[in-house]
Amino acid sequence: MKNKNGILLTGLLILFSISAKQASSQTTGESINKKVGMYVFPAKNQSPEQQNTDESDCYTWAVKQSGYDPINPTTVQAQQVQGNTAGSTVGGAAGGAAVGAAIGAIAGDAGKGAAIGAVSGAVLGIRRGRMAQASEQNKANNQAAQTNQNLVDGFKKAYTACLEAKGYSVQ
Repeated sequence: MKNKNGILLTGLLILFSISAKQASSQTTGESINKKVGMYVFPAKNQSPEQQNTDESDCYTWAVKQSGYDPINPTTVQAQQVQGNTAGSTVGGAAGGAAVGAAIGAIAGDAGKGAAIGAVSGAVLGIRRGRMAQASEQNKANNQAAQTNQNLVDGFKKAYTACLEAKGYSVQ
């Protein structure tokens, strides 16, 4: 009795192992295609098992060729741009003081005009510095996004080339 139960248990474990392996390979092929937004059709009547094998092989090859793995992606992050508002503040204050002194001289109090101009120039300098920093950060973010898209595109090209060479239609 124990012998029959042992054989039955062993048989069930083998059957479960085979089923899990098939489900895993089907899920892997489908998840790769969904992750990268591609559709793969067997153009030469390949069996589902053959398609899973081919997709897995092409996935591995495309990762090696492109250096990008869509299942475990690495993303390029933009560097944080450090602004230098001190230079903008000083430059703005100096320019503002000069303009303020000229206006103050006309009005009769050059010192007061220079002080008002310096404060106004400093505020404008800070704004310009922050706007320049935001613009630089935006450029850095766009470059990182473009680099990430290039990685995805490189993978898709390699994956498509491999699958088409194996007789699949890829959309």
